[in-house]
Amino acid sequence: MILKKIKNISIIACCLALVFCFTGCRSNNKSETAQNAIDSTTQVIIPTAGNSWAVNQLSENKSVIGKEGIHNWINLNTIIHTYFKTTTPGKVNISLEAKTNDGSSEIKVTVGGISKTIKTDNNTYTTIQVGDFNISKGYNRIELQGVTKTGTTIADIKNIVLNGEITKSKLYFVNEDFYFGRRGPSVHLSYKTPENKDVLWYYNEINVPEGEDVLGSYYMANGFKDGYFGIQVNSETERRILFSVWSPYNTQNPKDIPDEYKIKLLGKGEGVTTGEFGNEGSGGQSYKVYNWKAGLTYKFLLKGVPTNNDETDYTAYFFTPEDNEWHLIASFRRPKTSRYLQNFYSFLENFRTDTGYISRKANYLNQWVHTTDGLWTELTEAKFTADATARKESRMDYAGGVTGNTFYMKNCGFFNETTEINSMFTREANGIAPNIDFTKLEVPSIKK
Repeated sequence: MILKKIKNISIIACCLALVFCFTGCRSNNKSETAQNAIDSTTQVIIPTAGNSWAVNQLSENKSVIGKEGIHNWINLNTIIHTYFKTTTPGKVNISLEAKTNDGSSEIKVTVGGISKTIKTDNNTYTTIQVGDFNISKGYNRIELQGVTKTGTTIADIKNIVLNGEITKSKLYFVNEDFYFGRRGPSVHLSYKTPENKDVLWYYNEINVPEGEDVLGSYYMANGFKDGYFGIQVNSETERRILFSVWSPYNTQNPKDIPDEYKIKLLGKGEGVTTGEFGNEGSGGQSYKVYNWKAGLTYKFLLKGVPTNNDETDYTAYFFTPEDNEWHLIASFRRPKTSRYLQNFYSFLENFRTDTGYISRKANYLNQWVHTTDGLWTELTEAKFTADATARKESRMDYAGGVTGNTFYMKNCGFFNETTEINSMFTREANGIAPNIDFTKLEVPSIKK
């Protein structure tokens, strides 16, 4: 009897031990799983179409990055960067929504110096997990490079998917309007001018620091109510001085402008090409191919005077330090307009999508206006603004401000500095008005 009770107690004890062991082991496994699991309560999908660049093969951007994202990716040497900005540091789990059209491929994914390699052999878009990474506050980049491939292409990648704690904070990336998002944010300085004065001449200077003369940049010096005037980097071998005047007729196609609204050419300087432009309003355009250089300071002079026939004549001159001379660019007559120069501003923009990942900067040095009473007035106050790409927070890599007697603007490149839109800046006054003999400037005329 006693042995039977002992036997029953032993059986019960063993059962309890097994139950304890099972539940205890299961509890420990569950705890470990919870500790290592990715919190997928929030998920962020970053379209590669608006946020990726082939950074070491500039010419491949048009063929490799399209509306559908990364596609036609053939070259194993091509490195692709995808950018996004976070407001806090933390852990993130990264996946690629990708497919391989034929064969299989290995892709190396690098974030913050840590690399992981994935394999893809699926011919339909599939979410492929890469793994966990620690990222910093501010702009981060995901680097993609093909390691091996057995087919023609490496992979098509539509989206990069982020999960984890970092997605609970605010993230910035281009989610719509990919064309302007890839160009990057444009920035402007609007100058405070004397009130109740008619401005006949508008003077400004630009110095583009060495290394900041990036392809696709327009460093616009003399913006005004009816046009703009500045310098561009158009290609590896060509740079331009550009001066344009909008037609008062509202259209994106210059061919639609009625004759009575067309911008008329009054004259142009040597080597200047003139014509029409569209797609950003329409009007008359002039440019001179000129190899201006980073590190040198160039001067811009604009004249605006109303005529007696409800028209206004705008004339642009460009000063080259290489020969210490003022050169006529062009003179245009704008119909249905009777005013002196108004609304003075400068801007910095990138007009090429393939260089939207490269930063650029310009210094705006010495702003003056000459009024009809014969006096020069220095412009030392400016408001900083930015375009829709910045305002809707698709891109946050834009800045502007003042250093001593110089305003500056900077954009693109995914730097972490962001200047608040509508910030006001005051530069130190130079106090020395431009020394220009207006009577010696070339008078515009139509040369046969």
